[in-house]
Amino acid sequence: MKIAVVRVRGMINIRKEIRDTLAMLRLYNKNYCTVIEDTPQNKGMLKKAKDFVTYGPISEEVFKEIVEKRGEEYTGRDKTKKIDYSRRYFESDGKKYKKYFRLHPPKKGFGRKGIKVPFSKSGALGDRKEKINDLLKRMI
Repeated sequence: MKIAVVRVRGMINIRKEIRDTLAMLRLYNKNYCTVIEDTPQNKGMLKKAKDFVTYGPISEEVFKEIVEKRGEEYTGRDKTKKIDYSRRYFESDGKKYKKYFRLHPPKKGFGRKGIKVPFSKSGALGDRKEKINDLLKRMI
């Protein structure tokens, strides 16, 4: 199962360990999205960054739509003698894409109470479960 993670909040006044975690998830700026595997290591990173991101399981049709419309082709090197660069891209339909997507801000906003409140209290942060697909469709 794949999990889509969207960065909601910006860079100001973030502790270094959370900034590093967001960099490991490849969420460099607001409205960036990345799709990760459902592993215990990734769950731990999501738990640490839950106050800056929203996430949930992504459906296959929404993932294909994001790759098709917002995917950026990877044009860097594939490998040198010592380093394999395959961790920087993924392949889909024979093309290489970067592992993150730069999305638009969502139409009609993130939630009624804004970006500082958890999703369970009608805000934008944390686990959205299946509703992440609706958010991603509004951001494409």
